[in-house]
Amino acid sequence: MVALFINLITLIAFVLSLYYNKSKSMLAVKKALMKGLALAPLMIIIIMSIGFIFAFIPPELIRGYLGGEFNILQVLAAAIFGAVMMIPSLIALPLAGSLVDAGASYTPVAAFVTTLTMVGFVTLPVEIKELGKKITVYRNILALLFALIISFLIGVIM
Repeated sequence: MVALFINLITLIAFVLSLYYNKSKSMLAVKKALMKGLALAPLMIIIIMSIGFIFAFIPPELIRGYLGGEFNILQVLAAAIFGAVMMIPSLIALPLAGSLVDAGASYTPVAAFVTTLTMVGFVTLPVEIKELGKKITVYRNILALLFALIISFLIGVIM
């Protein structure tokens, strides 16, 4: 239902855009298509990788490492793994859903996703260059702290 609503809003906005400036709208569509086509091979590789992971890792193993009763080591390991990975959110969210479906607990999965999107271990060199070392360190430490808090809250709520 939500996806239908979002698509409807997008369609209305696009029609309005066409009405006000058809040439700019068509240029935007062409640019979007070119970006989408450029990203398609990478997205296919990522989706296939996730498929292979779930083909070779049985749900019992996922349940054993990420499921069961609350375990701080699970949460910390998932948080560290998320902090060092470079996966687009577009892929991380379905992966998180698949992990939960396979038996993983909400808290470590939330730690994985929140650190994945908030902590930038892989991007540290660029961030240090652009923002400076002090801001980068503070930002990543605070992001990790807040990501852990968020994951614990999700674990309590769910």
